[in-house]
Amino acid sequence: MGTPVMVLLCGGLFAVSAVNSDGTDLRAGRYTDLASLVQAEADSYEELRSRAADLDAQVSTLTDAVDDSAVKRAQRQASRLEDPAGLVAHEGSGLRVVLSDSPLTADDTEEPLNYLIVHQQDIQTVVNAMWRGGAEAVTVQGQRIISTTGIKCEGNSVTLHGVPYPQPYVIEAVGDPVQLQASVDGDSYLALYRAQSAQEDIQVGWEMSVEDDVTAPAYDGLLDLSYAQVIG
Repeated sequence: MGTPVMVLLCGGLFAVSAVNSDGTDLRAGRYTDLASLVQAEADSYEELRSRAADLDAQVSTLTDAVDDSAVKRAQRQASRLEDPAGLVAHEGSGLRVVLSDSPLTADDTEEPLNYLIVHQQDIQTVVNAMWRGGAEAVTVQGQRIISTTGIKCEGNSVTLHGVPYPQPYVIEAVGDPVQLQASVDGDSYLALYRAQSAQEDIQVGWEMSVEDDVTAPAYDGLLDLSYAQVIG
């Protein structure tokens, strides 16, 4: 009696697993580490973002076809605000900074592990230094930074516009390379970061280079703001 009962139970479990997985692998072997999972999620977002951009382009085309004076007036006003809002692509010479976690582990150093990884404030400081240096546009991981962009550290990844990205973190700015580099070099926080990057028992990653061709794509994410309101 026991054998048929066990066979029926196992069959039931297989059926439940098949339904819940919807044809996918519940224990996907391709995700060997967290960085791979983060990268896979970022790639999936890029595909969805591309589809959304195509739909936005279609909406813009249909809107342009509307023959109404009020609509035309609103479009002209919106057009003047596109560049300040980060909705216009920029390209030209500029500066690139790459931040990365240290190759050391807890067994390699007596320094706090906190010193071995890149934090959101490290990225934010580089971005702010670039703005102070007169950057026309700034990107992180190829994503355009606008006034509402939040840079949030989550574990060993950084989230931009709700999407996680693994290190190394590539920060680029379009603008005068001399002024950009002077602004970055003159930041006291980044001076400490660079000192730690050169320290043998820390070695947090730092690379800075002048680039002849930096591309900052137009921001094509959501523009609606979400906020809380006091009840009553």
